[in-house]
Amino acid sequence: MIAELQNGGHADHILVGCGPGSFTGLRVGIAAARALALGWEAAVSGYSSLALLAAQAFAEAPDSEAMDVVQHGGHGEYFVETFIRAPFAAQAPVVSISPEAAAIRTFSEAVTGSAAAELVKSRGFGRAVFVTLSTRGLDQLAAIHLDLPPTPLYVRGADAQPQSSAQPR
Repeated sequence: MIAELQNGGHADHILVGCGPGSFTGLRVGIAAARALALGWEAAVSGYSSLALLAAQAFAEAPDSEAMDVVQHGGHGEYFVETFIRAPFAAQAPVVSISPEAAAIRTFSEAVTGSAAAELVKSRGFGRAVFVTLSTRGLDQLAAIHLDLPPTPLYVRGADAQPQSSAQPR
């Protein structure tokens, strides 16, 4: 698919989504971006998918000054982050919390993300702003959100645990 792009897909700068998201998906996407950057002698940087969702949702909700972004995060939890419109910024670091905790922690009238409708229903107020993650919101992100290191943005600890070093008897 990359070869079918203009100029064989070659770019001087590659922007890659760093998450939060699935462990494997993030690692594969970032590894591919780094490999292409190495081969093309291009720069590579990352962005937060939640920041991009917020930027896109603000375009769809021009009257909203704050936006809660709520994504399904696995293990029955949500990834939650709140952004303000001007100047575009996150209010606090992203967290992975239960749906019940998300209903207590979020206050914005506008909510976007894969769990937006569920959150609005459970807390009894607000409106879900539906957007699909795409590159069209990149121009709305502040530069600080487009210059993350190209490494996965993990919100919670690893699910896998090292095996015990004890030998069976």
